[in-house]
Amino acid sequence: MFRNPIALILVVLLGLLVAGALVIGAFPPSADPRPVERVLPNDRFQTR
Repeated sequence: MFRNPIALILVVLLGLLVAGALVIGAFPPSADPRPVERVLPNDRFQTR
């Protein structure tokens, strides 16, 4: 089918990328339930 081994490798890699995207889309990673507790410095909210 493919006489060029580079083209065959590219097609296989593209297929793996598509399969990986479908798996991540079907089973997305869970979100971290911990709240974000970051303190911002007050000088950003003052007028200049």
